[in-house]
Amino acid sequence: MQVISGLSHITLIVKDLEKTAALYKRIFEAQEIYSSAEHTFSLAREKFFLVGGLWLYLMEGEPLPQRTYNHIAFKVEENALEDFIDRIHSSGVEIKPERPRVAGEGRSIYFYDYDNHLFELHTGTLEERLARYAREE
Repeated sequence: MQVISGLSHITLIVKDLEKTAALYKRIFEAQEIYSSAEHTFSLAREKFFLVGGLWLYLMEGEPLPQRTYNHIAFKVEENALEDFIDRIHSSGVEIKPERPRVAGEGRSIYFYDYDNHLFELHTGTLEERLARYAREE
């Protein structure tokens, strides 16, 4: 019997709920599906979004104190990557330079939001990466 059936949601704590919501709508084309407004059913004000079918949950609070390499990676099509790069640049958040990769594992763009969350937009798949790594063994 399998106990885990999938990913339910990802919760991120953000200092300015409205500012971050606008950023995610602009970059990810996140669809806002709920806003608590001034109500606090959970620990603080919150908003729910759908991004690529994933429930992304933003809650107001103290942001991460520092940046790390822990990140959330979204799958994107290669032909859409430049559009995403333009959206990120126009949003005024830090985009990291592309890191060197071996051929066959796809391209990745990394950027931080206002609250030190790192996101990756990746064009490859798990299968492609495993196949590429297997050629080196």
